[in-house]
Amino acid sequence: MKLKILLHGLALVLTALLLAGAKEAPPPKPVLKIDLSPLNDGKSAPVVSYADVVEPVQKAVVSIYSSKTVRHHLPPSFQQLFGDDDHESREEGLGSGVIVSPNGYILTNNHVVEGADELKVALADDREFKGRIIGTDPKTDVAVIKIEADNLPTITLADSDRLRVGDVVFAVGNPLDIGETVTAGIVSAKGRRVHLLDDINGYEDFIQTDAAINLGNSGGALVDARGRLVGINSAIMSTTNGSMGIGFAVPINLASSVMQSLIATGTVARGYLGVGVDPLTPELAEAMGKDAKGMVISTVTPDSPAAKAGLKQEDVIVAINGRPVDSLEGLRMIIAQTAPGTKVKVKYLREGKMAELEVTLTKLADDSGKPDEFVTGVTVAQVDDDARRTFRLPDEVDGLVVTDVADTSPFRERFRPGMVIVQVNRAPVDDVAGARAQLRPGRNFCRVWERGSYRYVPFKNGE
Repeated sequence: MKLKILLHGLALVLTALLLAGAKEAPPPKPVLKIDLSPLNDGKSAPVVSYADVVEPVQKAVVSIYSSKTVRHHLPPSFQQLFGDDDHESREEGLGSGVIVSPNGYILTNNHVVEGADELKVALADDREFKGRIIGTDPKTDVAVIKIEADNLPTITLADSDRLRVGDVVFAVGNPLDIGETVTAGIVSAKGRRVHLLDDINGYEDFIQTDAAINLGNSGGALVDARGRLVGINSAIMSTTNGSMGIGFAVPINLASSVMQSLIATGTVARGYLGVGVDPLTPELAEAMGKDAKGMVISTVTPDSPAAKAGLKQEDVIVAINGRPVDSLEGLRMIIAQTAPGTKVKVKYLREGKMAELEVTLTKLADDSGKPDEFVTGVTVAQVDDDARRTFRLPDEVDGLVVTDVADTSPFRERFRPGMVIVQVNRAPVDDVAGARAQLRPGRNFCRVWERGSYRYVPFKNGE
């Protein structure tokens, strides 16, 4: 009997122990995907040098030395005390550029040449040439200059849309004027918008790289592992003005389209669709009963290309010419890169069904984002009683008075505060929109009043 009781008690203890063990059993092990093979399995030789790739690129990269006279204007109240003499100083600048054609066309940044009176271009073989500005586009920070030479070394352009994060890239330029330098890295990100051009309503679609970029590299080449041009180095993000491994380049597809327009017309003609859009957030999609990724149309401008093609409010734009649309900046970039007159295919969602239609883009009339700007950096206002008192204008003078000229404006040698623009290309003007409407690509002229007399001011739109 005692033996039975002991055996029964032992069974209870064992059962309790088993149950306790079952409760505290370890969780199942994770299923890991492991590859313990060496990075180089011996089937391909390790890359020990990119010299053969970089050497021809170096021959096509140039140094650009700029100089400009900065004129400091005294406000009218100070002119009464100290006279109206202007104060001038000389500023020097340094940047890089890339030869893209044997006859001397060079791609660089707008900020490298903006406002320059003189440009000196130094080639890798130590030859020097005088540079001439063909055109600039502040909104993308792209510029084209030209030197008078033939049979120059050039660089091959790649398709920057095919770049992938992790691709090996090289930055080539003249940092800090120490001489042509090559740095290596990878593509860190694509499609970066870092708000560098927000003040001029610009277009940003930067390639981010950790290849070291410093002052002087601007305008230089970002090339892939085959030595093809994928971007124009433009900016760095830094707390020290030195490289911190966060550099940005304008994709060559964007820079090339801007270049072609600048060479052809001296300015950049951008496409116009005519819609206002908002992101289709998950909350908005649920509220509107829509199942898609894209931008929902909030407004359609009457008589715009979108309206004529049949796009409607609450349509969701999913893609344009097969390129997905997932942000306002992305949509704006796609349309702006497309030449006016081009037909684009717009894929959209309406009432739960996907559809596609063709839209013929027209020209974007004004994209400056500065309603008081006549041309880049030149701010104007209608001549009224306040303007007459401020600038001491006679009653018989009407038109647009120049109120400010930025030091960085390419037109600062042509226009000055207090000058009154009376006509643009022989057409009388009395408002900013009307004055801008009279501008044409290339050569223009204004009839102006200044200091008691009328005269003509010639200038190049896009200079």
